[in-house]
Amino acid sequence: MLVRRILLACAVVAVLSAAVWSAQHDTEVRTTSASSPTTTTIAESTTIAAPPPTPGTTSATAPTVSVARTPRPPAPPPPGLGIGARGPEVLALEQHLSAMHYDPGAIDGVFDSSTAFAVVAFQKVTGMARTSRATDDVIAALQTATDPPPLVPSGGAGRVEIDVGRQVLFLFQDDTLWKIIPVSTGSGQRYCVDGECARALTPAGSYRVFQRQRGWQTSRLGRLYNPLYFNGGIAMHGSLSVPAYPASHGCVRLPMYEAEWFPSRVPNGTPVYVKNGPNAPVPFNQPAPDGTPPAQPPPTTAPPPETTTSSSTTTTTTKSFL
Repeated sequence: MLVRRILLACAVVAVLSAAVWSAQHDTEVRTTSASSPTTTTIAESTTIAAPPPTPGTTSATAPTVSVARTPRPPAPPPPGLGIGARGPEVLALEQHLSAMHYDPGAIDGVFDSSTAFAVVAFQKVTGMARTSRATDDVIAALQTATDPPPLVPSGGAGRVEIDVGRQVLFLFQDDTLWKIIPVSTGSGQRYCVDGECARALTPAGSYRVFQRQRGWQTSRLGRLYNPLYFNGGIAMHGSLSVPAYPASHGCVRLPMYEAEWFPSRVPNGTPVYVKNGPNAPVPFNQPAPDGTPPAQPPPTTAPPPETTTSSSTTTTTTKSFL
């Protein structure tokens, strides 16, 4: 019995000793682990900032792709001579136009609006495109051009011929063609004024200048410069707008620089022949500012009868046709 007790006691002591050693070992391991330095490897990264988002996009990180575009070459200048051109070529053009009875204004080697009007008048007479530019074909045509034939050969030594079809005016002095002027006549469009409606026409026929006014005159359709009345309220007059096509309410528009000298060459009583226009009455049967009614007989090609002439230098409000 004593021996068993001694063995049991030894076994208990052995177990306790093992437990104590195990506990001490665990403590040492934990202490060593806690005191050992930890090495951490941090990978260095480089951040590339994305470009700012394009307005209207929802992603701030989407890169903007730039597309290289080749710049367009400048448009080539229009062919021929035009407004702004200068030099001996322009001077030769102006001299040739003047010799052919067109009016380029000052013959100074500068292509200005007057030169352009003279070019477009030549283009109208010859049936060319009305560009107002002196292209190679225009200059070539000038070299061989001749005077256009008169519309009314026996119309009088001093007379005005208006070709509605070609939109030009021929001024004769001493029964010889003196000047060719571009004009703009009735557009043919319907229009209404003060509750009345009519069509913008420049009636064909034979007339005479019977009244004139100096300076700007005001009508219910606009303003007229130095008007010469020849058929009721229809007049030849200066205008700030003289396109290459029919655009007036019935009057015959002249370029402003032409209207400056034109009245001095066209006295009252001068025959005015309107050709290739409609056989129609004056719109609204409108009289002239002095009350002279428009012509009523059918148009003829004979010289029109003499009428009482009058003149006016005051600015009045009329119902003339621009």
